Order: sequence, then C-alpha cells, then structure tokens
Amino acid sequence: MSKDRPSATLTPCAGRCSTVFGDSVCRGCRRFNHEVIQWNTYSTEQHTAVWRRLDAQLDQILVPMLPFADLRHVEGFVRSKRVRLREDASKGRKLYHALKLCEKNRHFTDESGLGIHYKEVRPLWQEFERRILALATASYDFAFLRADGISHSLLQNLQES
Repeated sequence: MSKDRPSATLTPCAGRCSTVFGDSVCRGCRRFNHEVIQWNTYSTEQHTAVWRRLDAQLDQILVPMLPFADLRHVEGFVRSKRVRLREDASKGRKLYHALKLCEKNRHFTDESGLGIHYKEVRPLWQEFERRILALATASYDFAFLRADGISHSLLQNLQES
C-alpha cells in the first residue's frame, strides 16, 4: 500500500451546513448551495474562485471589526491550534479562525492576538455572523439576478434572430 496518498482538499466547510434544510447560502461556510453540493467536482480554479469570494467577504466584515488585531500573532495562534489554512488565506480568514477558536473557548482570547477582551467575544461573534450571512445572501441574490438577466437576454436575442 502506497504511503503517497493525496491529502484531502481543504474545504471552507464549518460543519454546520444549512443547505440540507433548503438554504440557498450555507449558514456555516457561506458557500452557495450548488457550491456545497458540487465542491468535490470543482477544479482547482473553481475552488480558488470560491475561496477568494469567501475571503473577500471575511476581509470586508472582520478587518474593520477587529482593528487592534496583530496579524502575525493571530496567524501564529491559529497555526498553534492546528488549523489548516491555504497559503493565500486572507487577513479576514485568519481573523475568522482565531475568533472562532475564541468563541468556542474564551480562555484563548488573551493569547489569540485579536486585541479584544474575552467578554467581547460572544457579542462580536454574533454580530459577525449576522453581518457575514447578510453579505453572503446579498452576493447570492446578486449572482442569481445577474444570471437570470443574462439568460433572459440570451433568450431574447435567440427569439429576435
């Protein structure tokens, strides 16, 4: 038996999938439902495109929410807790993992590098989840409306030809 098994593809899955309940956007990882379903069939380029969108959303929400975070310290903290990160993980992605670790265990807050007090973790996490889901849902709605507009335009062009 070969010891050179390919490692599992890193996935954004947060282990709280809500697409099984019919959500268009997963409340755990914030991927669109079709991305969750088709993830294992995606090419490297498709994975990268999804990661970039998700990281951009994390940057947009978390970077302003955690202005006193020390990124080098945060990255060391996250890696010390054996969290796997893509090499191109954004600042927001690193902040997300640190905050998620602290949300599960507030005693980690002082060593996290987030620059917050442990009493701030829960309200910050709840506000983050509210904002990130709103942004992800708006992104999905925009993508759907755009795709719907393109299909209507194509159909109209076909009918006119």
